[in-house]
Amino acid sequence: MSKAENTTQVAIIGAGPGGYPAAFLAADLGLQVTMIDPEDNPGGVCLYRGCIPSKALLHTAKVISEAKHSAHWGITYSKPKIDLDKLRDWKNQVVQKLVGGLGILSRQRKVVYIQGRATFLDSSTLEIKKADGTTEKLKFEYAVIATGSRPAKIPTFPNDSPHLLDSTSALDLPVIPNTMLVVGGGYIGLELGTVYAALGTKVSVVEMTSGLMQEVDRDLVRVLQKSSAQNYESIMLNTKVVDIKETKKGLQVKFEGNEIEKDELIFDKVLVSVGRRPNSENLGLENTKVQIDKKGFIEIDGQRRTSDPNIFAIGDVAGEPMLAHKATHEGRVVAQVLAGKNRVFEPNAIPAVVFTDPEIAWCGLTETEAKEKNIKVKVARFPWGASGRATTLNRNDGVTKLIIDPQTQRVLGMGIVGSGAGELIAEGVLAIEMSALASDIELTIHAHPTLSETVMESAEVYYGLSTHMYKPKREK
Repeated sequence: MSKAENTTQVAIIGAGPGGYPAAFLAADLGLQVTMIDPEDNPGGVCLYRGCIPSKALLHTAKVISEAKHSAHWGITYSKPKIDLDKLRDWKNQVVQKLVGGLGILSRQRKVVYIQGRATFLDSSTLEIKKADGTTEKLKFEYAVIATGSRPAKIPTFPNDSPHLLDSTSALDLPVIPNTMLVVGGGYIGLELGTVYAALGTKVSVVEMTSGLMQEVDRDLVRVLQKSSAQNYESIMLNTKVVDIKETKKGLQVKFEGNEIEKDELIFDKVLVSVGRRPNSENLGLENTKVQIDKKGFIEIDGQRRTSDPNIFAIGDVAGEPMLAHKATHEGRVVAQVLAGKNRVFEPNAIPAVVFTDPEIAWCGLTETEAKEKNIKVKVARFPWGASGRATTLNRNDGVTKLIIDPQTQRVLGMGIVGSGAGELIAEGVLAIEMSALASDIELTIHAHPTLSETVMESAEVYYGLSTHMYKPKREK
């Protein structure tokens, strides 16, 4: 096994939505950059096995859903015929197109890209086991750990069974099963459940707590849950999966809970979606000063620097929220710090989007957080039943709300449930970052007829002056 030793200013371990933006900006700022990742091009889990392929499939689900909705307008279609091979190929083409583009951008910036796995030998040296079987040492001035996360597994489940899926294998679309159980009522499981339900699978969801997506405000989740009840076979809350056994007929699942009708059911496939774990193991961090907390996250400061001054960490491996866009902005902060700029990662709002049908999006302070922290707020809601655009789309199942400081009238948070909520939430993020007042949103002219008007009218509701919703003026 041959060995070589090279040097670089910046070594970036992981080429996902945190790693490659950090590498590209660092290169743009004049730094010498080497990026190491097991894949043959940048992209990471988000592009190869996460955000992008899942959203491609969710678009397919949306088309099928809209075809069903069109019956309300007098347009009916026959039951869709699913060409699974073609659908899978299209999803893969989307991924490969974006992967190829990132490869070109990497070469244009003269970022050295090494396909392989890196471990720390000390605080200034990496050992890289390359895809071609060779090993090399890389000396660096600074390193950025951007190794992401992976689906969490439940050890007692038959994880070697081809019928037991996680978020990665579910995106491969091996088959369209007749029945599927989604274990976990979080956003990843619900997004994938949306895809399979649209393709014709009878999907059931089991969640051990009293509601889906516990981190989201209940008024938003209720809208989704009402819609999901029509699309899913069943939603089992306050219920645990205590055992899964493989049988000739499928996976036999045993449940425990007071609200279930049957304590055992058989499913063709079971999708386990119970969260993700940071990829902080097997990196040789014990050979550095880097510290890891009890949950496996690498400890960092505001500049994303670890306990080892030469090593930084960004993205899923460095803590919640595990979101691609959060990783991207962390990566850009680190690149500027390495270039000598005084930068800190301190956003006032990080948007979160659940791409179900309807979508849910939120940013800033949530109503739930305000109650838990005893923060006095006013909540202004505008129901989409009063939206002209939502009515033309036959999608009145939505709500837009603002969380407002009653003393200053600053917008502290926004929550939306409805079609296209993920596109609408950006206005809330900008409002929070700019310390906008509710009056700023109220006085901003929004195009008509659009769903974005619901943001403006939420602000009008706060003042008791909404054009399309009568509500008495607030107390002064």
